[in-house]
Amino acid sequence: MDSYDLETTAERELFPGFSGKFIHTDNMTLIYWTIEADAPLPAHSHPHEQVINMLEGHFEISITGGATRVLGPGEIAVIPGNAEHAGRAITRCKILDVFYPIRQEYIWEDEY
Repeated sequence: MDSYDLETTAERELFPGFSGKFIHTDNMTLIYWTIEADAPLPAHSHPHEQVINMLEGHFEISITGGATRVLGPGEIAVIPGNAEHAGRAITRCKILDVFYPIRQEYIWEDEY
């Protein structure tokens, strides 16, 4: 069994206003985000299924050609693989994103 301590896990700023602690299992990537208010998430897509778990704050998420929702604490949204999506932090947020399969591009040599 692997275990991790978020207090000692290094934080990386992936894009302006988005700082995350990245945890990788054999099959999934988990990112514990701290997101500054008004930080935009540019439109993008990836083949991974993504599950957004809102821990604190409010975040607006949009699927291109689909729904736009404002998520608050305790809410969960599932983004299918390859769906283009974008968003913005309405307030300062804490989010746990879970990706399946693992996000290989988010593994850095100095992580573990």
